[in-house]
Amino acid sequence: MASALVELTAIELAQRIANGELSSVEVVTAHLDRIDEVNPTVNAIVSMRARDEIIADAATADASEPAGPLHGLPVAVKDLQDVAGLRTSLGSVITPDVPAAADGLVAARFRAAGAIIVGKTNTPEFGTGSHTFNEVFGTTRNPWNLNRIAGGSSGGAAAALASRMLPIADGSDLGGSLRNPAAMCGVVGLRPSVGRIPNPVAPTTHLRLGVDGPMGRTVADAALVMSALAGPDDRDPWARPEPGDAFMPPLPTTTTATLAWAGDLGLFTCDPESLSICEKAARSITTVGGAFEEAAPELTHAESIFRVLRGAGYAGMASRLPEGALARTKQTVQDNVAYGESLSVADVLQAEEQKADLHRTMSDFFDEYDILALPTTQVPAFPVEVEYPTEINDVQLADYLSWMMSCCVITATGCPAISIPAGFNKDGLPVGLQLVTRLGHERQLLEIAAAIEAAQPWHGRAPGVISHAE
Repeated sequence: MASALVELTAIELAQRIANGELSSVEVVTAHLDRIDEVNPTVNAIVSMRARDEIIADAATADASEPAGPLHGLPVAVKDLQDVAGLRTSLGSVITPDVPAAADGLVAARFRAAGAIIVGKTNTPEFGTGSHTFNEVFGTTRNPWNLNRIAGGSSGGAAAALASRMLPIADGSDLGGSLRNPAAMCGVVGLRPSVGRIPNPVAPTTHLRLGVDGPMGRTVADAALVMSALAGPDDRDPWARPEPGDAFMPPLPTTTTATLAWAGDLGLFTCDPESLSICEKAARSITTVGGAFEEAAPELTHAESIFRVLRGAGYAGMASRLPEGALARTKQTVQDNVAYGESLSVADVLQAEEQKADLHRTMSDFFDEYDILALPTTQVPAFPVEVEYPTEINDVQLADYLSWMMSCCVITATGCPAISIPAGFNKDGLPVGLQLVTRLGHERQLLEIAAAIEAAQPWHGRAPGVISHAE
């Protein structure tokens, strides 16, 4: 059985390594033991490096001066990102089974911050959809109920965090791929503003909906990861100039912020129990010094903006695939591409113009309120055999994106958003509260999220799959 060290937060582990109370070898070994114990069932981590190589890296870290805020901590990188020496499968059978020649930005920044990369985390094909399954590595399961989905597309990362296989992780988010799995697995996932974590290999300078972001079991842990991954990069024209240090913990446990509870925004159908749990969590801001009001911005065109710009991105992606490859991908990938290819230039330009208007709408809204709150997901984690829900509360859904609109419409605003645990439903499944703030104000978002987190009495609860020998 794995050591109880894996129950410590990333902040606690980093501090104990820094003061000599723990070694990186001890911490990494405990997490590798946990991976051996749990991963065959949860299936969160894929493309593992050799154990002796990982331990050797940890020993090198112990013999070295601290490299950065993640010094000595184990991490696995989402399998949409390159890690030197490991395959980048993208969750697809059409990608070649060859190791990456060099680290991508996320892996490089993890290493620069002192983290020890152990492998990759699972993702659906091309990161498409919020259910993590693929033909390469199979299905990732939810540690809170192994018969339920872990969410996606960062489902491997979220499940690895929840089951204590990793203390920190990264993810990416276009339509909720950081936020949805964080909510379903009871962890924290932050979608930053575009450019906060640069993407020097982005295929376009516009149509940027997707971002990389940090994940952790606590808000402070996510902030710690953010401090390592954020920062400027001249190769990305959208990169923001603030250094990663701007997001370093500690974070306050009180706030004077005014929160606007928006419920379902009048735009999507939501599971009533999830809605109630999220509203209760949002109201808890009043117990830590903040104010609660009910208000929502006008997001009428947000869904169409998201669908059009996302579709255009898929059409562009398909144009870069080898001939005949698209036909070997899952149907939802093909459907996204077909929709994108049906769009006109006028459709895309109109969506860009509406997105600019939406930015101004949100700017005005955040002149009145510090934070917008709503459910992260419209439904709790559903059975793994179901690819996506077709109805919620007896309301038929239009397509496979319709159950994710609680995140998709926020993506369209361009605003940073975080999912934090809000509580548990009657089936013992986690529910996530989504918090949104003004473009570029991730530090404020983290501080308010940390204060609300501090008000939750179940904070630190672990899923039943966890079992340690003392």
